[in-house]
Amino acid sequence: MKVLAIDTSNLVMGIAVLDEGKVLGEYITNLKKNHSIRVMPAIEQLMKETGVKPAELDRIVVAKGPGSYTGVRIGVTIAKTLAWTLKKELVGVSSLEVLAQSGKYFDGFTVPLFDARRTQLFTGLYGQADSGEFENLWEDRIILLKDWLEKLQATDKKVLFVGNDLPIHQETISEVLGSQAVFGHVSDHNPRPGELGRIGMQREPDDIHSFTPSYLQLAEAEVNWLKSQGK
Repeated sequence: MKVLAIDTSNLVMGIAVLDEGKVLGEYITNLKKNHSIRVMPAIEQLMKETGVKPAELDRIVVAKGPGSYTGVRIGVTIAKTLAWTLKKELVGVSSLEVLAQSGKYFDGFTVPLFDARRTQLFTGLYGQADSGEFENLWEDRIILLKDWLEKLQATDKKVLFVGNDLPIHQETISEVLGSQAVFGHVSDHNPRPGELGRIGMQREPDDIHSFTPSYLQLAEAEVNWLKSQGK
């Protein structure tokens, strides 16, 4: 199975091409630049360098959010368009699940996080299930930091935090959890598109027409419109 993986859901932009169990190539940047302008040239260049033609792809895998509203929409739109025009399978994977993979060998829980503003986080809890597989143990959500830390504190287990937005909240996390909290290193905070592709290869394909991003919250414009309608 040949797979193209696309992640534009947050600051990190990642593209990967996989063939069965092998990552043929990855393109990753962690720059404040416009994904909408850069993603298609990156896809074209990587596929050219790996020698994989669009028609040879079997599946398009995309990070479906949560994250930046605009970033998620860009990635999902491109993935759906490619899957539809090339007549390929489409699979969406949680952006938090992709980030959490950097902690899959950690002896404890792994908490990926993206800042959601107003002291809120996009986050979830990942770790080894009874089956021995690394998976989502507490569903992805948007939650106030203080409420999330209370829940984690009650687990009485080491928790690895990963994500480029970690510095925004690290001081508060340390104050509440103390030695229970473990913080990832620089390379742990960038989700790898190769991991996105690997996960997507193991999932059942989504229906292209009904597939939607996972924002976990309304966009600010939607919130303001609902307020104006008295809802």
